[in-house]
Amino acid sequence: MVRVNVPLDLSIVRSTACAAFAFATPLRIEQIVALAVREAQGARAPVDKIKRCIRATLAGLYAGHFFVDVDGRAFRDPRTVVMCERWANVRFFLRAGAAKRKRTAIVALQI
Repeated sequence: MVRVNVPLDLSIVRSTACAAFAFATPLRIEQIVALAVREAQGARAPVDKIKRCIRATLAGLYAGHFFVDVDGRAFRDPRTVVMCERWANVRFFLRAGAAKRKRTAIVALQI
């Protein structure tokens, strides 16, 4: 699990004059995944490595190789918008078919 600090977008609060956006921020799943990858890589990771990891992770999400759980809710579509408060707990799960293929490949390599 990766715990991600969700940024507060003050421009939305100002433009909509809605105080609700001061407590929760609407983010797409792809943005949350990018924040989670950045958090997992750490503050000292090279920028090019972070960008490559974000691209590879998003490509896997778009291809359907895994799905993302954000605060207990599962999402398969990276374009879905979710409201997040200050922190978001992000978990990545392989789909059952992808996990089975991966296990078969590992077993075949060991033989």
